[in-house]
Amino acid sequence: MANLSTNLDYFVVDVFTEAPLAGNPLAVVENTCGLTTERMQAIAREFNLSETTFVERRPAEVERAEGVRVRVFTTQEELPFAGHPTLGTASVLKMIAPETLEGDTVTLALGVGPVPVRFASCAADGAAIFGEMTQREPEFGAELDAAEVAPLLGLALEDMDPALPPQVVSTGAPFAIVALKKIEALARLKVDQDAATAWLRERGARWFYVLAPDLIQNQNGTKYRARMQFYGGEDPATGSAAGCAISYLVARGAVPSGARVHVSQGVEMGRPSDLYLSAKKDSARVTDVRVGGSTILVAKGQLFLP
Repeated sequence: MANLSTNLDYFVVDVFTEAPLAGNPLAVVENTCGLTTERMQAIAREFNLSETTFVERRPAEVERAEGVRVRVFTTQEELPFAGHPTLGTASVLKMIAPETLEGDTVTLALGVGPVPVRFASCAADGAAIFGEMTQREPEFGAELDAAEVAPLLGLALEDMDPALPPQVVSTGAPFAIVALKKIEALARLKVDQDAATAWLRERGARWFYVLAPDLIQNQNGTKYRARMQFYGGEDPATGSAAGCAISYLVARGAVPSGARVHVSQGVEMGRPSDLYLSAKKDSARVTDVRVGGSTILVAKGQLFLP
């Protein structure tokens, strides 16, 4: 029998939801300073979730100055930044490592630099906790031809909102933001991944983030639905893309500066998620990009590794 010499604590949380078995699941592995990149990637494949994070604790004075070091992996690659892993990992640290809090904020040191996550008042044991990350200021890339984008999404040009042309935006991860006229078109979304991947890479983006106003529940233009299909599947909630989306909407005047927007995602795949977004516009500059939501703990255990 193999000698099991390394035990690693892990936590599974559902992010952007107040209820278990909804939102976007995330595995958070603790105390991983001794792991190689290859071993982290293998563990991420073992969990087989959209992302797994690895917390590399450092001396307290370093964490106070730079944040808690966290690495983010999909089943295929390491990412410099991702939204629900940032919110979910910070929430786990708030639950189990209160020394990482500076006031009401946990700051993570990610591949894109420090990202602070601020929490609301303490929740009861076992309840979801609400946090809000402040993302990097957006970088606006190329505007995209809607006539080229539509067939890549399995949609018609008439589904696209002519007042909001698709555009590449990044707050740490570049997405092509696509606005549709109506939610009905979201149900027909079917991204041609093979064709879209090469097309997007040439234009500086990784994936499409597609959204439409919720005309039934809409309140002053601040209720949207969204979808993000990638790797041949779909993401229940995409916090990094949501930061790009609110930056785009505020920059183009579709959402007022400072207004809070409620985005529902994951509805079509049975993992409803709720993301709360805001950004401010000062002259031509978009700042203070915030993406918030709730996180709830659903499982914890240990990995036994030789």
